[in-house]
Amino acid sequence: MDLALYRTLWGVTEPLTSLVDQLRDAGFSGVEGRIPASTKARSAFKLELEKTGLDYIAIIFTGGDVIPNQSKTPADHLNFLTEQIEYAKQLGAKFINVLAGNDRWPMTVQVDFFSKAVAISKKAGITCSFETHRGTSLYSPWVTLALMEEVPELLFTMDISHWVLVCERLLDRPEDQDDLAAFLARVFHVQARVGYDQGAQVPHPAAPEYQAALAFHQNQWQKVWKNHQEQGRLITTMTTEFGPDGYLHHLPFTDVPVANLWSLNDWMAQEERAHFTRFIQA
Repeated sequence: MDLALYRTLWGVTEPLTSLVDQLRDAGFSGVEGRIPASTKARSAFKLELEKTGLDYIAIIFTGGDVIPNQSKTPADHLNFLTEQIEYAKQLGAKFINVLAGNDRWPMTVQVDFFSKAVAISKKAGITCSFETHRGTSLYSPWVTLALMEEVPELLFTMDISHWVLVCERLLDRPEDQDDLAAFLARVFHVQARVGYDQGAQVPHPAAPEYQAALAFHQNQWQKVWKNHQEQGRLITTMTTEFGPDGYLHHLPFTDVPVANLWSLNDWMAQEERAHFTRFIQA
């Protein structure tokens, strides 16, 4: 089994053609990002993907954005998902990372919504991997564990940094008995960002004060790799996803970032390539 590394396009404004050498040098085989909104923008992005040869993981927010539009009904979410899946296919996406639903819906609505979302994905003939993210239906490990029992075909993108923040702890304390094994067995794709008990992104994962958080995340990612290995997958995918938008820490009063966003994602890619090599050779 090999590891395919993707880089998030979150916070990136430059065209792919100007970044491809930098991405390749850092070991990335592709990018993960939102589907462009307009026909013109999608055509331009598709041309960039073809010119650079980079693989693409599409992102869909069924509620319209990171924080779902609270006026949108489950039917609205499903209609948008159906539309956006077709755009993702036109762009040649390897698969789709879906930030789905709304954290305020009751469980009966969640079960019906995700059952229909999985059916839409199957009909379209492309894998949809549903991300664990605050604000969406999958904001909590406990909600997700209950939901996945009712929707057995549901696959997940694991961004466990969100759960660490929601639960306000690393989910590995023996006294808490937080068993995520059933969820880890259903993870399809991993997003590599390190969170801690008070935030979804540490200032820098190499810093000594965040080594416990890094070790926790790496342990969970490695469990996913083990499951993928046992499932016979030839490639496991991971996106380094350190980003801006309040995630990247800034110094008070100066608004100066405490770290360079590119270097954070490059460091994460190098670290996880080395981590994966240790895992394979063990």
